[in-house]
Amino acid sequence: MIARPTRTDLALLLTLGVMWGTSYAFIKLGVETLPTFTLIASRLLIGFALLATVVAVAKEPLPRNPRTYLHLLVMAAVNIVIPFSLITWAEQSVASAIAAILNGAVPLLVIVLAALVFPDEPITLGRLVGVIVGYVGVVVLVAPGLAGALGGSQVTGEVALLGSTVSYAVGAVYARRNIKGLRPMIPAVFQVGFAFLMVAALALVFEKPLAVAWNPNALIAVLWLGLLGSGAAYLIMFRLLGRIGATATSQLAYLLPVVGIVTGALMFSEQVDARVIGGTGLILGGVTLVNSKFGTRRIFGRRAAEQSPDTSTGAAA
Repeated sequence: MIARPTRTDLALLLTLGVMWGTSYAFIKLGVETLPTFTLIASRLLIGFALLATVVAVAKEPLPRNPRTYLHLLVMAAVNIVIPFSLITWAEQSVASAIAAILNGAVPLLVIVLAALVFPDEPITLGRLVGVIVGYVGVVVLVAPGLAGALGGSQVTGEVALLGSTVSYAVGAVYARRNIKGLRPMIPAVFQVGFAFLMVAALALVFEKPLAVAWNPNALIAVLWLGLLGSGAAYLIMFRLLGRIGATATSQLAYLLPVVGIVTGALMFSEQVDARVIGGTGLILGGVTLVNSKFGTRRIFGRRAAEQSPDTSTGAAA
């Protein structure tokens, strides 16, 4: 049974927000030295080692249905390989704070996709207003890059970030539809493991990971992203999912942009101007409306008899 959040749960939620919110800044730190796929493969290897150790110690039962592994392989590509690659590549030209803010808009897109797939998640008046407000915030953040350099690296990076947001949203809907009856640790360890194999192969083909000259900044970035962003963060998320449920845990979306802005400003002196604050406020306001009880009248959504339990919580970086 889902419990009412305690002070410990709230502290863990804040910790999780810090882990994933700061990931964007440490990605920015890592790409200063490491190629895209090498950075991702390194962090995933560390995260997989930590998760696999916990699964082995806990003696978690493994899935017996081969079809489940196929779904987990798809999830590894959609929820990790594609968005991690797009985010890491984009942060070569885009501020880490912008990456955190745009990925904080994932719940807005999930609302739209879920309405097309699940009969119990229609778009209501409140959700529609929330989606509109949130996407106005996205436009506020991205528009200057579009107006200033239609073919420049900044705008292509911002488009890549929007692509990662779409990928996370598709992954959330896919997980709810196809990943059922598993303890949360199992999907995580297999997704991270499969993703590592795919990204490591890409690194070997397109980069020279064994010839990379590592420096202290690269090591710090990979250790932070691997141990925290791809490892310990999942362990905390599983505890929260089991205790307070997916809805309460999804409030994490409010923390990521704020943590990302603060971390980017502290680590890289990234500019926090009125546009950034206004765009962030609109996105957070949209997510708030989507999750509020305002405007419950159904406007659009699939109508059907079947219903499925929710298993997704949002994006990680």
